[in-house]
Amino acid sequence: MSRIRVHQHVNPLARHYLFISPPLDLKKIFANPNLPVHLDIGSARGRFLLSMAELDKETNFIGLEIRRVLVEEANRIAKERNLTNLHYEFTNVLVSLGSLLQNFPENILRVVTIHFPDPWFKKRHAKRRMVTNETASILASHLAKGGRIFLQTDVEFLAEEMFEKFRRIGNLKEISITKNPFPVKTEREKAVEAKGKPIYRAMFEKT
Repeated sequence: MSRIRVHQHVNPLARHYLFISPPLDLKKIFANPNLPVHLDIGSARGRFLLSMAELDKETNFIGLEIRRVLVEEANRIAKERNLTNLHYEFTNVLVSLGSLLQNFPENILRVVTIHFPDPWFKKRHAKRRMVTNETASILASHLAKGGRIFLQTDVEFLAEEMFEKFRRIGNLKEISITKNPFPVKTEREKAVEAKGKPIYRAMFEKT
């Protein structure tokens, strides 16, 4: 696979990213739009979903990413591999998540994953963080009954902040986990583990 150069951090509150994406049309982006959906938020280069889509042809996978060049590259690779159950969308989750999901059929969103989101360490940049009370609430409202949300990060304060936002939602229950429950690891996850650093993980299920 080619390796393109791209900015590691993108300010989601910059003016040119404050656009509202139209609702996702599953009939247009997937060969079989009736399959359950796995949504990956902040999919970066998309390698996690690429491997997942190759392993599980009975699930449709959607990656949301704010860096357009990464989305274009990931969709190109998915097309080359004829993965009709995989799609990446250039979008800004902070402002467009509700719009993107508004036409999803009930109970089709079965899995949500958020891997190592940018922590935006400085206090004045905290409003740029991906997981907010609003995004957590939107995900919980669209999640199918029995559906699950998985989060992981190597930044302890961010883990506590993110997990607490989902813990406050009444129809979600936390499931005790210590390992990544998926058969695929992200590039960042492999790098952190190779350094022997801790990874903080949480899983929530809709009751």
